[in-house]
Amino acid sequence: MAEQQEDCQSDTFSDKHDVKHDAKYARRGWFVRLLPHPLLSLVLICLWMALVNSFSVGGLLVGTLFGMLIPIYTAHFWPDRPRIRKPWKILSFIVILVFDVFIANVQVAYLILFRSPEKLRSHWVVVPLDVCSAEGITALAATITLTPGTVSSDLTHDGKCLLVHCLDIESEEETVRRIKDRYERRIKAILS
Repeated sequence: MAEQQEDCQSDTFSDKHDVKHDAKYARRGWFVRLLPHPLLSLVLICLWMALVNSFSVGGLLVGTLFGMLIPIYTAHFWPDRPRIRKPWKILSFIVILVFDVFIANVQVAYLILFRSPEKLRSHWVVVPLDVCSAEGITALAATITLTPGTVSSDLTHDGKCLLVHCLDIESEEETVRRIKDRYERRIKAILS
């Protein structure tokens, strides 16, 4: 019975939260209502132009239409969207990620071509997380998975640790330190 009351109270809280969010959204200026997520709009326009694979005014207009409508219709799903505090750090993070993906591709190709499967030091690694937001954890998990030779495969229920499978590692501590220093620290700096 007490659990049901707590569930009802949490439902009531979320209803109040939605009402507060809707009122807050209604008070915003016309520009913020038109472009609730400007960065997402820009990404959607660029993605559309890349999918079309040719530049035309019509393609740009359709991409702009999608880039404006999708964030407007999905704005209520992200009441507490992350604020990107230091957007200039995104570029350095992308450069590091592209470099790491290239190097990891060469390393994995070497492992596959020249090392027998019995000699691979495949290992599961638990990475304790400092980043707290769902977006930050998702960005970190995606970054780890994008890098060949590593796959993020599970997140603990409390969101404090990420389980990562590594194709070939020498030291678990070194791998954890590298993930935290090279990726998590930068993601945390971008989002906080």
